[in-house]
Amino acid sequence: MELEKLLGELARPAATKMVLVVLDGIGGLPVPECGGKTELEAAHTPNLDALAQRSELGLAHPVLPGITPGSSAGHLALFGYDPLKYIIGRGVLEALGIGFPLEPQDVAVRANFATVRHTPEGIVVTDRRAGRPATEHTAKICALLQENIPEIEGVPVFIRPVKEHRFVVVFRSPELGEQVADTDPQAVGAPPLPPRALTPEAAKTAAVAAKFLERLAALLKDEPATNYALLRGFSRRPQLTLFPERFKVRAGAIAVYPMYRGLASLTGMELLPVAGETIAAEMASLKENWDGYDFFFLHVKGTDSRGEDGNWEGKVKVIEEFDRLLPEILALGPDALVITGDHSTPAVYRGHSWHPVPFLVHSRWVRPRRETQGFSEAACAAGTLGHFPLLYTMNLLLAHAGRLTKFSA
Repeated sequence: MELEKLLGELARPAATKMVLVVLDGIGGLPVPECGGKTELEAAHTPNLDALAQRSELGLAHPVLPGITPGSSAGHLALFGYDPLKYIIGRGVLEALGIGFPLEPQDVAVRANFATVRHTPEGIVVTDRRAGRPATEHTAKICALLQENIPEIEGVPVFIRPVKEHRFVVVFRSPELGEQVADTDPQAVGAPPLPPRALTPEAAKTAAVAAKFLERLAALLKDEPATNYALLRGFSRRPQLTLFPERFKVRAGAIAVYPMYRGLASLTGMELLPVAGETIAAEMASLKENWDGYDFFFLHVKGTDSRGEDGNWEGKVKVIEEFDRLLPEILALGPDALVITGDHSTPAVYRGHSWHPVPFLVHSRWVRPRRETQGFSEAACAAGTLGHFPLLYTMNLLLAHAGRLTKFSA
């Protein structure tokens, strides 16, 4: 019996509360110039360290050892969906995250504004994120594009801003396929890749995407930074067994970035309002909605953003900010609490990596390791949970919250 069916059969309602905190990209690597410490080891985290001493720790692999996960794969695993079974494109997640009404015939694409340089040999990417422009600037550029590119070859085109350099493009036609390769070269100094159909059914989608980029480049040629776009995650909305039905819970999601709101929405969680973009604002939402839900997903983005930017000190500060606010979660008295990440984003690596993520589970039923000194990669490596798939997160949360019945006779 596969895990998804098993958990669905064993899950039961109960009067208990669960909180899943995802410190996006929390895992790090030791940096010699920073005392040989990871960001988590260097951060001053008295509250996390104290909690670790009365919790169970481990290291979790988001997909498989050695496999670098995307954010959707890591979060699917956290939510109990096998990331090897459910491949969900970033386009769908971004579109759902901003509340775009996707239709069955839509192909959604996650797009990044980028900076390119025109050379005799062709276009070269100089900044994959266009200097992270303000969201207001992105909104203006998207409005300009929407006005001038309402359709391509009879295919309606919808262009919507997301956040900073990110925006969404939706192509609407029953003649389109979703299997198109990303155009992001994943490196500066390289040319953008062409939209390439991976199946015959996607040939028209690739052609429409290529024409879209051509028209976009012409419209934005005088922009100093946001003068091109990189396309990723061509996808249609998949069908999933919804999270609340599977686990017999009322589930609320607290996240600021649209992509993570989109993923939570896709799985059937209710998106809770957040009055601001800070961790403190997210904590306020948790407290305001505490009585209305059994399960809370709380997402912290800053750890990942600072890691991708190579900002070691900035990532340390985000961890410390969360630590200062952690007592607000504990004061609510959750019956089961998990603090982990969806993947590692070491600042020294400046991107997602394959390293397992630190994992903490706390409840009245844990068996702490007496030698635990705090919450870090090294402490988690020596923890009682050992190394395990991140896919088992919901197993642990449900069990510690008294929400799983006994298996077999």
